[in-house]
Amino acid sequence: TDIHHKGDREWLASVVARINSLKPDFVCFTGDLIEEKQHVAEALAELQKIDTPLFGVPGNHDYWSKADFAPFKKTFAATGGAWLMDEVMSAPGGRVLIHGLTCEHAFVSPPKPGVKNILLAHYPLWWKKVEPHRYDLILAGHSHGGQVRIPFYGPISIPYGCGEFDLGHFETPAGPLYVGSGIGWFFMNVRFRCRPEITLVEI
Repeated sequence: TDIHHKGDREWLASVVARINSLKPDFVCFTGDLIEEKQHVAEALAELQKIDTPLFGVPGNHDYWSKADFAPFKKTFAATGGAWLMDEVMSAPGGRVLIHGLTCEHAFVSPPKPGVKNILLAHYPLWWKKVEPHRYDLILAGHSHGGQVRIPFYGPISIPYGCGEFDLGHFETPAGPLYVGSGIGWFFMNVRFRCRPEITLVEI
């Protein structure tokens, strides 16, 4: 989540290489690929090197960049996955159903029985929009974990749309929620006690 690609292609290539080294069944991305649309082509060129299906949803910065999402759809589809704009798609093997929420609508896709249901949302608080449904896993980003976390205090700043769900695993009425710290940075290239992360989840 939260790559915020700003033109450091070598760095992004190393992220993709690390993802591939984990050999996941599929990859989920929860928004904010870029901040400025001139970086879209380069970012997508690297993401297309992910050698397993990639599923993702947009974040607020993707919208704010005014980027055309058509290339996003094409790239994610080329991996065997999908750019989910309030849509649902089965992961390889048909045992997992991935529900993708945009930042714009109160779209609700009820969980399907007989499979694992994963909900992708950029904003952690979006779990409240899908109640009373319950999913096997909810993945979100947006917070960056605060980027700077003070011992015995926590993050010094958290953006809107997070509430108390700033980093890590939480139990919610809509299902277990994991909020990633993100890979990139926003505003200042500073992190303290909040390392960038690629999260490997076993379900």
